[in-house]
Amino acid sequence: MTKKELVFLGPPASGKGTQTSRLSQELNFPHVDTGSLLRKALAEGTPDGLIAKSYIEKGQLVPVEIVASIIKTRLKEADCANGFILDGFPRSTEQAEILEKMLSEIDADKDVSFKVIYFDIDQQLLLDRIIYRRSCAKCGKIYNLQSLKPQCEGLCDECCSELVQRKDDTEEIAKSRFDTYFTETAPLIEFYEKKGVLTKIDANGEVEEVWDRLLEAVK
Repeated sequence: MTKKELVFLGPPASGKGTQTSRLSQELNFPHVDTGSLLRKALAEGTPDGLIAKSYIEKGQLVPVEIVASIIKTRLKEADCANGFILDGFPRSTEQAEILEKMLSEIDADKDVSFKVIYFDIDQQLLLDRIIYRRSCAKCGKIYNLQSLKPQCEGLCDECCSELVQRKDDTEEIAKSRFDTYFTETAPLIEFYEKKGVLTKIDANGEVEEVWDRLLEAVK
């Protein structure tokens, strides 16, 4: 049986999180979200988590080697044996090379299909998604005041709690995040294109349209 490894790249608010969570259920593969992994390591006080905490408490970035070690530990677990969906790593060519080395050790003598899926989307659409995004303060459900409005203004459909806007969901901050993302990610896209493992999907449009494109891309 061929092990299927899927790495996802895409800017903030591209819909990547929604689609990868759904794909995880469809393929019965674990969705390995690096942000969640790091938070879990911190909460559980693992050796890597304690080291990461020491950097975070000083207001410093967690070294990539520590993040990679946390990811490697997760990818070696039994539920990743047939495949996984990796989201949030790598973010640079340096990290891509670390991932490549990591997987060569984990996958020794295995038949593996490795694909990188890039969510290609219009930047103005991304801005609109972020600026008009609201989330439930209690259950976390996400809404959009343009495309996914709540039934009652300002209240969550699920639990009737107040909808709030995140402090960083402003146009100025969003543009800054996008500029940083595209600057850092452009070399990474080129890196994977040269290796012949990158597939770009059009992430514009309705959720179901993007889902159909994604299913086609991961076949």
